[in-house]
Amino acid sequence: MTAIPAIPVENCEIDPNAIRVLLTGFGPFYKFNENPSWLAVKPLHNTVLYTDPSVEQAVANAAPQQIHITALEIPVSYQAVLQTVPGFHARPPVLPDLGPDVPPPPPTGYDFMFHIGVAGRGPLRMEKLAHKNGYRMKDADGLYAPVVPLKEGPRDDTIPEGYESFPEEIHTDIDVAKLIHHLKESGIEQIYSSMDAGHYICDFVFYCSLAESRRGTTRQDKFVEKRATPSKTTPVLFMHCPPVDQPFTTEEVTDAIKKVVLWVCSRLHE
Repeated sequence: MTAIPAIPVENCEIDPNAIRVLLTGFGPFYKFNENPSWLAVKPLHNTVLYTDPSVEQAVANAAPQQIHITALEIPVSYQAVLQTVPGFHARPPVLPDLGPDVPPPPPTGYDFMFHIGVAGRGPLRMEKLAHKNGYRMKDADGLYAPVVPLKEGPRDDTIPEGYESFPEEIHTDIDVAKLIHHLKESGIEQIYSSMDAGHYICDFVFYCSLAESRRGTTRQDKFVEKRATPSKTTPVLFMHCPPVDQPFTTEEVTDAIKKVVLWVCSRLHE
């Protein structure tokens, strides 16, 4: 794979009209003292990429556009997901302290949200959809997902608390098939699409993020204030990576993430 430069913010000036991207990886759990997803994501925190104006869909003679990346680590906890993901999609976003020299979140929300999680040995896996039901595994804190039992149906037919009105499955708006094709052409051969994000924290964060992107509300504090007009829908994507060197190095996963970000951001206004 050809490496794509990510420029630290201290080495460049941030364009006020830059495309804003939020990346997330997960914290420690099980045998991972450092989660491979976070290892791949954190080098991109507070860095800048530039879109490629030569892509097929780009406007003729368009100049490269700046992309600023913010990266966050999410604990492997259902409660942590419920406490943080609504803030990611607020207008303006509500985030933890990002440290010095990090631009504040964009008032109108992020332009693209990309979540990364770890799976088993093998190829990269781009998820097409997330599930509302079936979260029956304990998280890193030993807790089950907060759920609301349905009044009708079997005992285990439950849904995540706060998402009762959303559909059983939510698909990403991003054309995963075209993205996979692009990544294969760019040299990432070991990657495929998936319809099963695992019914665990990865699936849970993907579902919550997709649902929040469609909620159409301004969220402050408890995130309940209604908007006068619907908010934009932020494109949301999830990718599973394998453990380190099974078969990808951390650097290779990071470079794959950059390629996804560039492809999606170059097509935001189609």
